Amino acid sequence: MPTTFTLSNIRREAAALWTLAWPVLVGQLATVGMGVADVAMTGHASATELAAVALGTSVWSIILVTVTGTMMAINSVVAHQVGAGETGAIAHSVRQALWKAVGVGLLGALACNVATVLFDHLQMAQEVNQRATLFVHIISIGMPAYAAYRALYGYSTSINQTKPVMVIALLGLAFNVVVNWVLIFGHFGLPKMGGIGCAVATAACMWLMLLAMLVWVKIAPAYRQTYPFTHWEGPHWPEIHTMLKLGLPTGITYFAEVSAFGAVSLLVARFGVVEVSAHQIALNFASLVFMAPLSFGIGVITRVGQAMGEANPAQARFAAWVGVAMSLSFAVLSAVGIALFNQQIAAAYTSDLAVQALCAQLLLFGALFQLSDATQVAASCAIRGYKVTRQPMLIQLFAFWIFALPLGCVLGLAPAWAPWAPAAPMAAVGFWIGLVLGLTIAAVLLSWALYRLANQRVRQQQPPVAGRMSAA
Repeated sequence: MPTTFTLSNIRREAAALWTLAWPVLVGQLATVGMGVADVAMTGHASATELAAVALGTSVWSIILVTVTGTMMAINSVVAHQVGAGETGAIAHSVRQALWKAVGVGLLGALACNVATVLFDHLQMAQEVNQRATLFVHIISIGMPAYAAYRALYGYSTSINQTKPVMVIALLGLAFNVVVNWVLIFGHFGLPKMGGIGCAVATAACMWLMLLAMLVWVKIAPAYRQTYPFTHWEGPHWPEIHTMLKLGLPTGITYFAEVSAFGAVSLLVARFGVVEVSAHQIALNFASLVFMAPLSFGIGVITRVGQAMGEANPAQARFAAWVGVAMSLSFAVLSAVGIALFNQQIAAAYTSDLAVQALCAQLLLFGALFQLSDATQVAASCAIRGYKVTRQPMLIQLFAFWIFALPLGCVLGLAPAWAPWAPAAPMAAVGFWIGLVLGLTIAAVLLSWALYRLANQRVRQQQPPVAGRMSAA
């Protein structure tokens, strides 16, 4: 396998990564498109409904990505097994990942509902708080299905089957948009449900996507050699514990970043409907664009994991840096696009002129952090491909919770106790400055960590024993 950085080798690796990543990208865009549809369609219902969905989504999205990260242990486990030729072990790992999904999904649903108590402490209208709480109660019903879907998602992508997740996500998006249209605006004689209709549509969509994935795995020939449902198998707690040991740091890593953005949503809420709505729209679009580097990262986990399973750390290092470069190249294009069309993007989400103006301003910060965001996600995914998860977790916690969020609070709230705070609160703009700098710190530290790890494994010339996981 090519391990030197010649142009022909880079092209081959880039082509292999693109083959894996583009269906994942389409699927990720479709999945995030559900959230985009929720915000955009509700934004044309009323500012109150949009604010309620924004608050509800700020809690829901934090728990959702934490569950996603926790379930991603199966990606690197199966990738290593594929690389090592241990196809017989894959079915067992998938079955245990599904048992893990039951517990993780139920805990995620519980966490969503408990977190709604935060709404009572925000300076928002009581109607907005009540609508946001009901939104979370309903949408959380889909969390267990989502956790199980992510287990099968990781299994499928790690055996190089990425097109199923694309097709299923596109079907899910189509379902979500149609049901949103019916329930939000009250078509076909149904009452107008506003943002609550988004929650109903999304929860139902998650269960349907899980069902579709189960059917696909059952009938597609590509899964026959590793089909996980040949017989009943109860939970094997040592295996589940090992997966949790690998997955929980990844979940916390995701939590560190997204919770920082979610906390900003809650803190910005005190400045009123315009500020929170503009922040949510800008964040929603930035999340949509982020799906491209994230998709490259998911592909990098597979490429690095399979190379390490083959006991080829030099190829793993090569694949990791090609993936980072591809992610960064896309970020340059997306940053330019957002900067040029920020006003048009804002207008596509809402007809409220005040929200449009502030959103366009925040999107300029969103364009700025594209480079660091793409770099940090690709580097962290490459590190996970080595079955190393604790170091990215610590870096993300430092970058966002020790640096970005405190700085954002000082700039955004201008507290009297801070001697270098601005004369007046910068509101959402101040928080976004903190987030940009936090992402930059994460990108630099994760790139350095990847450089050291990849070179160390090459020098050792002995990857971790296949099937054994490390959270170092």
